[in-house]
Amino acid sequence: MDRKQFIKSLALLPLITSSMNLKDLNKMTSTMSNTSKMPVLFLGHGSPMNAIEENEFVSEFRKLGKELVKPNAILCISAHWETKGTFVTAMQNPPTIHDFGGFPQALFDVKYPAQGSPELAQKTKNIITKTEVRLDDSWGLDHGAWSVIKHLYPNADIPVIQMSIDYSQPAKYHYELAKEINILRQKGVLIIGSGNIVHNLRMVDWKKLNEEYAFDWATEANEKMKRHILSGDHQKLIDFKSQGKAFDLAIPTPEHYLPLLYTLSLKEENEKITLFNDKAVGGSLSMTSLKIETI
Repeated sequence: MDRKQFIKSLALLPLITSSMNLKDLNKMTSTMSNTSKMPVLFLGHGSPMNAIEENEFVSEFRKLGKELVKPNAILCISAHWETKGTFVTAMQNPPTIHDFGGFPQALFDVKYPAQGSPELAQKTKNIITKTEVRLDDSWGLDHGAWSVIKHLYPNADIPVIQMSIDYSQPAKYHYELAKEINILRQKGVLIIGSGNIVHNLRMVDWKKLNEEYAFDWATEANEKMKRHILSGDHQKLIDFKSQGKAFDLAIPTPEHYLPLLYTLSLKEENEKITLFNDKAVGGSLSMTSLKIETI
């Protein structure tokens, strides 16, 4: 099924009620051709300057984009869209949002003209029963999304929607919510979480932002997180506020960390996790990223 057929088939889906179960959903999507299960990505996006600079991190993003099966669409959970409640972007042509300041004009000149997908937004709204998902036509693609997706798909030829992070909800809520969108992976949708597992801007050593450098506590937190990720101990990652001082410093606010939980929630038993870009910069930013894929 090509992307036009995919979008058309989504538009034909009937509305569903909040009492819908997975069996009902599979029945409703039976007219859509299944694809091989798409991987899931968590991408450490780091500084917005990674969008226009050449470094080893963006080289890995480009390499990954060439290796992945080309998706029908992308659903991105970015650290930079926090809302009260859960929203998905539903416009046909999402604007490129430059949600930062103090950077060179060249960064503000970047446009990522990927189309949106109102139909995928509606489908995402329909399949989530944990909360009411609202359709949004005022956001777009923030730099947590476009600064990494532009390296994966530089031609901007894949429709992209974003799902917001409800800042009023605890970590467990986000982990459980993510499970409801897992079926999209079998319909050609690439799900991306974009953030940083260690992210403390107040403690960044700006002189070392462009070199590999980590404070001791950042290294400790990153190593513990990786152990929990690779061992499948998601509960400790959900309970990040109870994991000690290093975690407290690594996650002073949760918005850059929560996209990791959305990603890990989608891992199934027959899948493996591969880490990449596993380096820190500026002392307190980890670029560690991961891919989940079928074995």
